[in-house]
Amino acid sequence: MNKIRELLNNPLVTGIAGLVVGALFGLVILGWWLWPVKWTDATPAELSSDWQEQYLRLTIQAFGASGDATQAQKNFEALGTAGPELLQKISQSPQNLSSDLVASFSSMVAAGATPPPTEEPKPVSGSSRLIPYLIGGICLVVVIIIALAAALLLRGRYVRSGSAEATPAQMAMEARRQTGMTDYAAEGSEPPVAQFMASYKIGDDLFDDSFSIDSPSGEFLGECGVGISETIGVGEQKKVTAFEVWLFDKNDIQTVTKVLMSTHAFQDGAIRQRLEAKGEPVQAEPGAEFVLETQTLQMVARVVDMGYGEGAMPPQSYFDHLLLELAVWQKPA
Repeated sequence: MNKIRELLNNPLVTGIAGLVVGALFGLVILGWWLWPVKWTDATPAELSSDWQEQYLRLTIQAFGASGDATQAQKNFEALGTAGPELLQKISQSPQNLSSDLVASFSSMVAAGATPPPTEEPKPVSGSSRLIPYLIGGICLVVVIIIALAAALLLRGRYVRSGSAEATPAQMAMEARRQTGMTDYAAEGSEPPVAQFMASYKIGDDLFDDSFSIDSPSGEFLGECGVGISETIGVGEQKKVTAFEVWLFDKNDIQTVTKVLMSTHAFQDGAIRQRLEAKGEPVQAEPGAEFVLETQTLQMVARVVDMGYGEGAMPPQSYFDHLLLELAVWQKPA
């Protein structure tokens, strides 16, 4: 979820997504459903060769029944330049037609005063020719509207002063990228089976980092993560006073949770009592470590970096940023 949110905060990704959605909307909804292209006044010359042959066979059959040479000549000329070749093909293989009738039709055509037309087939009607341009114009308008909507959405997240200011989620991601994880092997300890860095920055109101725990062989062992547990005060930005740190073990029946609390929340009896229902309370301090254990997993959570926000709220009551390292080991069987 966090990765998806970070992608949506990228203007390039949002713009490409808007372009794709607009193109699909124009092509599928408008072009194929609301205003599909309709062909009218098509001539036999525009048919495929198989259908042209069937048309000529019917023309010869009608000529044999009515003897109307004028109409037969007119129908033959409607085939355009393909007529003579098709007539020769039918002469060589009459099938259900009489050879004499085909020969008589050929003689009538050869004696006709009007040669087969060589000009281009009759174009479709003017209104039909405008439809592709109309659809193209509508698609362009839709794409422009979507692009403008994306720009307005990003305007609230980006402040331009020569360069774009990063969003809280992007700042949290950058802090996570620049922070190295503990090298347990270098410290002489057994390296964890999985190791993650959860990062929060004030303003990221949808913060919810979660990670999949897999064995070296790729076997799914469980999940862990950090999310917002409690906020304090009011305002456009959530002021987080406590986080939930949790560990799920696929071999256990429950998820183990501990609540990482600000100094103010930890010392406030009412807040602490309310949050104890969610999990064991832990006071957040730089470098503080706490352990979560399940049936087959053990996770050590360490506060790598943290800071409190300032303002009208009580001191040390809500987090400005938090960087939490999560290291997971498998318990011996």
